[in-house]
Order: sequence, then C-alpha cells, then structure tokens
Amino acid sequence: MSTEQLTRADRAGSPVALNGPDPAPSSTSKGRTAAGAGRSRFSRIKLVLAHVGVYAAGALFMVPLIFAFFSALKPNDQIFETPPSLFGTEVRWSNFVDVFQYGPFLTYIGNSLFVSVLGTILVLAVSTTAGYAFARLRWKGRDVVFVLFLGTLMVPQEILVVPMFILMQWFGWVDTYQGIIVPFAFTAFGTFLMRQFFRGIPFELEEAARVDGAGPVRTFLRIVLPLAGPAVAVLAVFTFLSFWNGYLWPLVITTDYAAHGTLPIGLASFAGQYLTRTDLQLAASLIAMVPTVIIVIALQKHLVKGIATAGLGGR
Repeated sequence: MSTEQLTRADRAGSPVALNGPDPAPSSTSKGRTAAGAGRSRFSRIKLVLAHVGVYAAGALFMVPLIFAFFSALKPNDQIFETPPSLFGTEVRWSNFVDVFQYGPFLTYIGNSLFVSVLGTILVLAVSTTAGYAFARLRWKGRDVVFVLFLGTLMVPQEILVVPMFILMQWFGWVDTYQGIIVPFAFTAFGTFLMRQFFRGIPFELEEAARVDGAGPVRTFLRIVLPLAGPAVAVLAVFTFLSFWNGYLWPLVITTDYAAHGTLPIGLASFAGQYLTRTDLQLAASLIAMVPTVIIVIALQKHLVKGIATAGLGGR
C-alpha cells in the first residue's frame, strides 16, 4: 500500500490492512454470536410457553361460565340431570326474556345501577380527599388516626350489621337508598389506596403550584388528582363491584324489596320454598354480569397501571 493511501486511510479514521485481506473472525467471536442466538431462542421459547400458560388458565376459568351459559338455555328439569351434559333436549332463548316477566327484575337492575354509581362517586370523593389529607397534610395525631382507620379493615362486616342498622334506624334511613349507600362510603381500603398513590407523587409539583399562587384545594384538584387517574380507576372498579354484588346489607336494611331491592336480592328471589327456577337464575346471573364486564374492559389499561403503581407497590 502506498504512502498516499496510508495517509488517506489515517485521515478517515479507518483501520488499514497492511498484510492482505482482513483476518477471519476468531473462535471467541463465533462463540459469543452462538451464545447470543441461544439466549434469544430461549427467550422466545419462554415467551411462547408463558402465552400458552395464560391462555390455558383463561380457558380453565371460562369453563364454569360456558357451562352456566348453556345451562341457562336448558329446561329447568334438565340442569341437574346425571350424567351432566352441556346441551339440553332444546334450546330455550326465551329464558332470558322470562327473567323480566318472573318478577320486577328490571327494577332490581335499576336500583343496583343507581346505588352502585352513586356509591362509587361518594366513595371516590371521600377516599381521594381523605387519602390526600393523610399523605400530604401535616396535623397532630395524623398517624395515630390513620392506624385506627386501617384497623377497621380487620372487623368483619357481619359484626357491624347490627350497630349500623340501629344507627340507620335512628336516622330514619331504613328502606332508603341513602341507608344502603352511606354506611359504606367511608372505606379504609379506598383511603389507604389513595394515600399510598399520593405519597408517590413528587413534592416538587405541589411546591411549584404553590409558588404560582395555587392554594391547597386548587393544587389538589388541578395537579394531584389528575395524576392519580390510574388509582382512581382501580378504586372505582372495586367500589362499583362491591356495591353491585352486595347482598347482606341491602337484605337487612331493605324491607320493600320490590321498590328498593338490589340485584343480588332479585337473584335470590328465583329460589322459592317449593320450586327453584335455576334456569332463570342462571340467565339472570349472566345478564347481571354485563355491566361489570363492560366497566372492566373499558378501564383495563388504567386498572393494570393503577395496580402496578398504586398502594399495592409497597411504598
């Protein structure tokens, strides 16, 4: 190679082969390449196995739901026949229509929607403000009150039924919507969840808002609360499901089931003293699942993010 070629190569910063062509790759380089390919192949196999396991678990959990759906299409006397079969002698789509003719099932759905939506809004309002107070505001006895508040999670609901009923009777709220909703509006779980999420928000954001002249209420509404969207979504879904599936307290506090009865009470009404319409009960249960499935699908992304970043992270 001439001196001029060496000079040009040196200016370009590229290596120059002085003695013929580039040497062949070493055995070490080949080993590294083979090891990298092996790790990549192993990662793909692990990913495929993980997907197969998730789909298999999902299919396993879907088996009772599929069996309930096909049982809802059977005649009532064929549901518990032995040996069990997936299909009956006839397909009765009319069972889903007879549900609304058997009793005031539409009223039960409306009552449950009203109670669940209003109860969820009330719980979100109370839990977000209380969680912010425990996480950000400094006041005497804050930690002691929070520990006592968390202690209510250890008390079973069955023990609280009698005291809550006496209190609602004193307020005159027996057989009313507020009697169903208000006792469960102040939940320690929701407050704990929001407190843990608020503690993960940097203080600098609130300090910047205060420098700009925002007060505590405006800082909470305009800065902190919008950042807590995932945690609010998790709490909203859990609260809605709790009110939607609640059976014991509505059964105790309600006397006129046809006027204020909720959906779980309506599902229990298909079981009589001498005859249980299991076919209609299964059809009604499938209908009752529709709102909850819609909510979970609509908030799926927020649920995953909220569970990963909210109070379940151990902060």
